[in-house]
Amino acid sequence: MESILVLDFGGQYNQLIARRVREANVFCEVKPCTVSLDEIKAGNYSGIIFTGGPASVYAENAPHVDAGIFELGIPVLGICYGAQLTAYTLGGTVTSADTREYGRTEISVKPSKIFEGVPETTTCWMSHTDRIADLPAGFSVIAESPVCPVAAMENPEKGIYCVQFHPEVMHTPEGTKMIANFLYNVCGCKGEWKMSSFVSDTIAELKAKIGDKKVLCALSGGVDSSVAAVMVHKAVGKQLTCIFVDHGLLRKNEGDEVEEVFRKQFDINLIRVDAEERFLSKLAGVTDPERKRKIIGEEFIRVFEEEAKKIGAVDFLVQGTSYPDVIESGPGNAAVIK
Repeated sequence: MESILVLDFGGQYNQLIARRVREANVFCEVKPCTVSLDEIKAGNYSGIIFTGGPASVYAENAPHVDAGIFELGIPVLGICYGAQLTAYTLGGTVTSADTREYGRTEISVKPSKIFEGVPETTTCWMSHTDRIADLPAGFSVIAESPVCPVAAMENPEKGIYCVQFHPEVMHTPEGTKMIANFLYNVCGCKGEWKMSSFVSDTIAELKAKIGDKKVLCALSGGVDSSVAAVMVHKAVGKQLTCIFVDHGLLRKNEGDEVEEVFRKQFDINLIRVDAEERFLSKLAGVTDPERKRKIIGEEFIRVFEEEAKKIGAVDFLVQGTSYPDVIESGPGNAAVIK
């Protein structure tokens, strides 16, 4: 199966990049930038996308990649930080920009495989304080803005393309087309993957992996954990037990609705824990949103652990995770976005 590797450098839009790839009917995986070259080789990827990130490539402790990744013969698309990292790693120069670009920006593009069907002048979303000052050997400029002379660059012989802007966001109207161009024109993808097949394949994989063992799921009532619970239930049925920690912070009657759906509609083993008073007492007097969510997360884990001990030994733990959680749990300097 053709697939794309999205290398995570701690930016806010990493999972959105993955979504855009999947919307083009190409499967992709998001992995930390620390993944080894051997693992990348074993993945048999059709292409690699470097994401954005909050660091400066020339700063101490900034995330980097093994330069050997550019010698694997796998096409690479660098986005924002990923573009600067590519330039820096291959011998170019990255410096602090004279003018920070943030927001909608008009760029001029030149003929390129990734710009096929894109007007010569188009709008994109910029968000950077550094810029590529000198190109690496073998690269040429394929887009520029009034204050960013290297808005995009390419080395078609090596299959390496870089954009300083964010094609994955809706504020770049032609961005979806640019990503699709990379997938189809550069990587040679056919676009035969479908989300429906992913669901059925994942359920089959879960069934094979879990076998006849017991599974425990931490359920908050949110979309992420609910989807995870239902998929595992479709795979192993009554071998799954869900602990629904009702923290009292859901919408009116939503806790009852969650219980009804999981008990009556899906017939899932469900333990509901009424922890409203416990959570509200912990949150009393706290006004900082970041501190609030950390208190909620910590207390959720403690309640879940207490209830799990009552069940006894289980073999697998199920945890649903949302895009922001994945982003914030990425590399050590990942962006905090919630």
